[in-house]
Amino acid sequence: MTEGTVRDAELRLGVLLPASLLSVLRVQNGGGVAAAWNAFPTRMPTLWSKNHVPFDELMGIGERERTTLVLDTPYLVEEWGLPSPIVLLSGDGHCWIALDYRACGRHGEPTVTWFDTDTDTELALATDFQSLLEGAPADGFDSGVQPAPGG
Repeated sequence: MTEGTVRDAELRLGVLLPASLLSVLRVQNGGGVAAAWNAFPTRMPTLWSKNHVPFDELMGIGERERTTLVLDTPYLVEEWGLPSPIVLLSGDGHCWIALDYRACGRHGEPTVTWFDTDTDTELALATDFQSLLEGAPADGFDSGVQPAPGG
C-alpha cells in the first residue's frame, strides 16, 4: 500500500482515514483477523451475541478481485441503506463495523460503530480505531463453536 493508494482512497471516499488504521494496513492490507482478536466486547446484546460482535476480517485498501475493500463503501452504503458518511471496515451485509464520521465530519477522528441492517440498529463500539484495536480481547470469546482438530 503506497501513499498514492491512500490519497486515492481518501479522495474516493471523501474522508481522512485514521493514522491508526493506516498503520495496521501498512503491515497487512486487509484480511483475516487472528482468532485471539476476532471479536469486540459490547455492554449490551446484539442479534449476534449477548456480549460481543464479530471482527474476523478487516477490509483493505486497493484493488483486489473477489475481496470486499473499503473502497466498496459507497456502493455498500447505498445497497444496505446505511447512514453516511461512514467507511466500512468489516461485515457481510447484515452487520457491519464502520468508521463513523457523522459526529466529527469528514476530516475528523471517526468513532467506530456496529450497524445491524436486519434490525436497523447501531451500537457505538469505540471512540476511535485505536481504541477498537486496544479493546479487542487477546483471549477471544467462547462462541460455542469447537475448533477443528489440529486447529
